[in-house]
Amino acid sequence: MRTVVDLTRCQGYAQCVFLAPEVFELHGEEGLLYATAVPDDQVGRVRHAAAACPVQAILLGEEVNSGAR
Repeated sequence: MRTVVDLTRCQGYAQCVFLAPEVFELHGEEGLLYATAVPDDQVGRVRHAAAACPVQAILLGEEVNSGAR
């Protein structure tokens, strides 16, 4: 699965970092680093992180290609 974070939407709440630390990482106080290719064993965690994002900044799978929300 692929993932993209809309960094213009991201407000640095870091819920994704807490829920999927192997995919998302906070760099400094507000910078977010993330893996665009999600390992198979992390898919559930990333889906949970996307659902928990307060600003819905995380796009997953099919959404990545279409840009749809």
